[in-house]
Amino acid sequence: MMLDSLAFISRWISRATLAFAAIGLIAMTGIIGWAVFARYSLGDAPAWAEQAALLLMVWFVLLAAAVGVREQFHLGMSAATNAMPPFLRRLCRVVSLLAMAAFGLAMGVWGGELVARTWAFDIPTLGVPRGAAYLPLPIAGWMSVFFALEHLICEARGRKVEPLWN
Repeated sequence: MMLDSLAFISRWISRATLAFAAIGLIAMTGIIGWAVFARYSLGDAPAWAEQAALLLMVWFVLLAAAVGVREQFHLGMSAATNAMPPFLRRLCRVVSLLAMAAFGLAMGVWGGELVARTWAFDIPTLGVPRGAAYLPLPIAGWMSVFFALEHLICEARGRKVEPLWN
């Protein structure tokens, strides 16, 4: 029961995050398109466009990378691990998941500190706190921890995390 609830929550977070990242990618593409049009057709690009595009890119890249932990679409050494006996293959998978969880924990803790220390400063062209540019670090970090733990729990119970797509 708990594992089913965890899987439901995890899938929902993964879907919502990917949708949010897709919207960010579309918005960034529109902003860059507008900036190019304005620069070459109107002779004056908006000052905010570059910073807005960068802010969106940081958000959608980090959030999509966190979902990559759940969906297992990150880089791996499958050629090497597939040649190993089952025990070593499983050990490598567990060590990899623990490393991802540790990295996510570091992102969550120190990314949160970075957000707190930079929140009082504004991005001049956008008028938003500088910490908003770093906010995806702790969010993606804690999501990575959650998704890695989901995989570890499933691994311990002899199950696999069901991906959103194949």
